[in-house]
Amino acid sequence: MSRPYVLTISSEKGGVGKTTLATNLAIYLKAINEDLPVTLFSFDNHFSVDRMFRIGRAPHAGNVLKMLVEKKIDPAVEMGEYGVQFVPSSGELAEMRDQLTNPARLARILAESELSGVVIIDTRPDMDIFTQNALFAADRVVVPVKDAPSLENCKHLYEFFDRHGLSRRALRILPCLVDQRIHYDGPFRDPYQLLKAYAINRGYRCLEGYIAKSPKVESLNTNPEGKIYPVITHGRATEVHVQFSHLARQIYLDTLEAQPRRLDLFAEELGRQAHARDESFSTRRAHLSSTCLLCDKPLVADDGCLHAGYYWENPAAERAGFLEEDCFAGLVFPYFYRSRRQIENQDPLRELFRESAQRSFFVLRRAPNSRGFYQQQLSFYRFDDEGLEVSHKVIELPELSGAPQEGLPHWTPLLRNAALLDDDNRLTDGFLLIRRVSSDFSEGILYDEQYRQFRQTAERIAAQLPRD
Repeated sequence: MSRPYVLTISSEKGGVGKTTLATNLAIYLKAINEDLPVTLFSFDNHFSVDRMFRIGRAPHAGNVLKMLVEKKIDPAVEMGEYGVQFVPSSGELAEMRDQLTNPARLARILAESELSGVVIIDTRPDMDIFTQNALFAADRVVVPVKDAPSLENCKHLYEFFDRHGLSRRALRILPCLVDQRIHYDGPFRDPYQLLKAYAINRGYRCLEGYIAKSPKVESLNTNPEGKIYPVITHGRATEVHVQFSHLARQIYLDTLEAQPRRLDLFAEELGRQAHARDESFSTRRAHLSSTCLLCDKPLVADDGCLHAGYYWENPAAERAGFLEEDCFAGLVFPYFYRSRRQIENQDPLRELFRESAQRSFFVLRRAPNSRGFYQQQLSFYRFDDEGLEVSHKVIELPELSGAPQEGLPHWTPLLRNAALLDDDNRLTDGFLLIRRVSSDFSEGILYDEQYRQFRQTAERIAAQLPRD
């Protein structure tokens, strides 16, 4: 099944006819081909789409807000008047404005949906994140302009396309609400010719024709029934009907010729990204040590990672693995909590350590300015999630000189297995980065987003470590 052709109606200026274009084009496209699925929704909060297309008063199964939150459009689609499908509007979109940062979310939702045919999106009169999502997903963007200020605002749409590497060919200017009573002396006889000339002079492409200002069409929005009536049924005697018919034919022909469609290209890119993520994950997994550095307990199997408490990695990321939670806690407690007794699982000290570890990165490395010391010293750093140093403790390691301290755990197995010791049992210049992981899904840290955050913090930490 072919993915839908996406038509976005967008302008930063209000009152230029965006919603009139979106709603009427949906109906005219159905009139051209009644077998063509047409789906419409609006990111504006005036509910014009609902007033024109809603059938009955049954509660809605979803709306545009729920679509974005749940990342699924199919459950929210309703069959409406004139055979046009629509997604109910929402007056609460503002609640999500700060949470939605990715302009590609809508494209992913549409690419993964069961929709076909044409999807028409009505946008708000600004370049907010909802408009950006509608632009990013579009095969064609129709930009209605009715005067010089609305034409001037078009530059922001073109700048958005340039920033995201999208082709400007998708954008088309349409003079709209043109007052045919106005005439000029000179080469441009009316507002339509003047606006089109201005647009072409700026390098903008235009659709053929325009939509005229019509008192009759404007009256279709206000009536005792509280409905919004379409031009095709209640304005057939107007020039606007002819203009909409001509415009709809242009759009319809474009839907037939637009191959591959924007969502097809986007889906291919998603596939490439998923393949790259899988390969990166496999590479990272291949570098994992199969056992705990401290106790040699198997933690990595062919079918996944077993329960572990911590993930470790060296700076170059060519060596990595997991640590048993009890092993690492048992190593650290005597040095930081001055406790040589066995710490039980429910002990408040252990709970305190678990809690702080959730928001921490730990670093092990040779203490600064201790190169060549007979008594070797290990620095134990704790950094927060932002990579800022929280604490630093220097630990004496007499065990490396053959004189281990009685009653204290040994660091040697961890340091040797992590390649932090050379052949002479001396600490190297490398360091070990340790991060708490979910015991239920230890390998989650190897997945793209989590691992990228891990590496970004690791780089910030590495830049702060003293050099000697």
